[in-house]
Amino acid sequence: MKKLLLSLILCPTVFFAQTSTLEFKNSKTALATVQKYVKALQNGDVATMNAQFASDAVIYNLGGAVDSTSVAGHGEYYTRSTNTYNHKFARDFYLPVKVTDYWNEGEWVLSWGTNVVTSKKEGAQISVPFHTAAMIENGKIKRLYYFYDMLNILKNQGFTIQPPSK
Repeated sequence: MKKLLLSLILCPTVFFAQTSTLEFKNSKTALATVQKYVKALQNGDVATMNAQFASDAVIYNLGGAVDSTSVAGHGEYYTRSTNTYNHKFARDFYLPVKVTDYWNEGEWVLSWGTNVVTSKKEGAQISVPFHTAAMIENGKIKRLYYFYDMLNILKNQGFTIQPPSK
């Protein structure tokens, strides 16, 4: 019985294993696309940022308020942001990876770092640790997932965390 239970526990990892590689034909192109997007953000160039997307791209978790948006929504969000803030990336790292045989099959660029956001009006800075995952198809970003430290942003805006009352 113990062997059967153990094999049932371990089987999902065998049946649902994905294959991935760091070396693939389009890795340099995929990496260049994401780095061009990041450089455009640092330059406040929303048109160049949007030019890195496929026309039907979907962007997830942007701004923390909506689940997903389109390229047009992305442009609106970053036009407001770059009019108000400067963005500077620090300690950024990029990893192209190709995934096959799984739900997230495709060519991806994963990135990590810190976005140092500076208010153009007051000069106040917020350091925002982030992670993104960009799926690249035909040299364009097809999907882009943002993950960042929202609590850090809220604290820097003066919000506090209160424990629930008993």
